[in-house]
Amino acid sequence: MKPFDYVRPASVREAVAAASEPGAAYLAAGTNLLDLMKGGISRPSRLVDVSHLPDLDHIEDLADGGMRIGALVRNADLARDRDFAQRFPVIAEALLSGASAQLRNAATVGGNLLQRTRCAYFYDVASACNKRDPGAGCDARGGENRLHAILGWSESCIATHPSDFCVPLIALDAVVEIEGKAGRREIPLEKFHRLPENTPERETVFEPGEMIVALRLPAEAARFAAHARYLKVRERTSYAFAVVSAAAALRVEHDRIVDARVALGGVAPKPWRAREAEAILAGARPDDAIFHRAAAAALADARPSGNNNFKIELARRIVVRALVLAAAGTPERVPALPASPFAAGSGAAIHA
Repeated sequence: MKPFDYVRPASVREAVAAASEPGAAYLAAGTNLLDLMKGGISRPSRLVDVSHLPDLDHIEDLADGGMRIGALVRNADLARDRDFAQRFPVIAEALLSGASAQLRNAATVGGNLLQRTRCAYFYDVASACNKRDPGAGCDARGGENRLHAILGWSESCIATHPSDFCVPLIALDAVVEIEGKAGRREIPLEKFHRLPENTPERETVFEPGEMIVALRLPAEAARFAAHARYLKVRERTSYAFAVVSAAAALRVEHDRIVDARVALGGVAPKPWRAREAEAILAGARPDDAIFHRAAAAALADARPSGNNNFKIELARRIVVRALVLAAAGTPERVPALPASPFAAGSGAAIHA
């Protein structure tokens, strides 16, 4: 591992100043970053530890009915928060489908949004990877690529974004609050991650030194609580990233879908919002025929990036199944339970 300086700032402003130096990286839980450093994939010269900063580990109810979640709130604490799980069950379901219980107890909301791809060629420093080493090439293009992207990929990169959490977040119009040298700015999460095009090393819209301070959900997002599901298909039952996943959220009134949200994971270099599917669903009666039409629209632009043509049909079927489950109604289930008092970081997420 490359030697590095360790900085422990006392405030967000100090953290931004320290992280604006070339070669700096933020450290919170480190569940992804430390693995990358050990493998030589990420080689920061300075780590800026923000894990202790005040006021970033709160869950706040906003005056307009929305919710604000600090960047240091632990994934497990958020998923098990009763009020959050009841208002945004599809997000809680996605959180609990990701990683292991131990990792969820440590990983943070902000870190989840910034996690790197799990492409094997990205992790293998002996392989060519434009994301890790711009201009080196992409060994995944002619290699083992059955799990790679079918939407939004380019000749430079066919890796997929690994997050479960981000998929329902973009469906429900989550907003990211970012602090930088120029002050605070906000951006819809749907626009936060970049497609690779010719610069796959630029994964987000971050400027040097910027950090996530909070995630905000609008009041409108809670109106989908009665008909919202997250469905994930993986190659083993637990602790695996999605081959394909889908979040479906519906507002149903008088046997009609008055509003719909659909997003996919495991299919693109960023969480993928299927607005074409949403337009087809709005105003329709919830039935198999309309669900199949919506799924076809969601994957209309899909194309294999290698030996992964099967993912297109799989994604269609997952979208249909997620819509069927959402239309049937959100069941009472585990996410509404309180956090275990033995969970690492439990109690860190509090309502202000």
